[in-house]
Amino acid sequence: MLSHGNIITNVFQAKWIAEPFIGDYARARSAILALPLYHVFALTVNCLLFLELGVTAILITNPRDIDGFVKELKKYRFEAITGVNTLFNALLNNENFKEVDFSALKLSVGGGMAIQQSVATRWHDLTGCNLIEGYGMTECSPLIAACPVNVVKHNGTIGVPVPNTDIKIIKDDGSEAEIGEAGELWVKGEQVMQGYWQRPEATNEVLKDGWMATGDIVIMDESYSLRIVDRKKDMILVSGFNVYPNEIEDVVMLNYKVAEAVAIGVPNEVSGETIKIFVVKKMKALPVMNFVSIAVNI
Repeated sequence: MLSHGNIITNVFQAKWIAEPFIGDYARARSAILALPLYHVFALTVNCLLFLELGVTAILITNPRDIDGFVKELKKYRFEAITGVNTLFNALLNNENFKEVDFSALKLSVGGGMAIQQSVATRWHDLTGCNLIEGYGMTECSPLIAACPVNVVKHNGTIGVPVPNTDIKIIKDDGSEAEIGEAGELWVKGEQVMQGYWQRPEATNEVLKDGWMATGDIVIMDESYSLRIVDRKKDMILVSGFNVYPNEIEDVVMLNYKVAEAVAIGVPNEVSGETIKIFVVKKMKALPVMNFVSIAVNI
């Protein structure tokens, strides 16, 4: 359950990201809204934020139609675009996307899932705009942390907590993690939900004394930026070592022949679990053995 207060608070927290790009000429600016409005990412960090700023939001009604999406983009000089990694990747893989006018683009924000380094690099190379990453979850309205817009380039972090947001990182033994140590992210702030509708047991599992357990494993670096390692429940345990699918997928995606990749854990009699990778090839005619070598070399 998200209250009006939760949502409005998060809109103003999101302004912290957008205001440096907006400046004093908000009403002369436009932004691409390519996410479904029933999703809280699109509702808060896109629709309501753009309304608050007075920015013209250009709604893409069917972002799955990449050809149609690119055709619409060619009609505008837009200053901002938000999306998820798979959307940015699909746009980059479209031959006509390079014909879009990016001269006005100042703000590119990814969220909803991890932004892969290969996608961020290709995006910057083509558009000249850094693809910065934000982090959130529905239960937090959704924004929790984001990279400042003045980051030099994508650095694999989700930045720092947005204003008026407290965090702590808890290790498996219940102690707080030090700089460089991995642990589960806990969040406290006015954007945190009231609870799950008619599910008090589920609410009590994640909300404790105003703190919410996100279920995400993070590391804080010396600049106090956060890096998502992976979902706690997605972690693969190989011979006693914690292996995180996001890190495996990021390496696989560095191969230019790979369009998409997903890593999962599967049972193994010797190591307990082993890694299985599903790959979408950019060129369907390429032989499977080319991709087997990718997994062997990780």
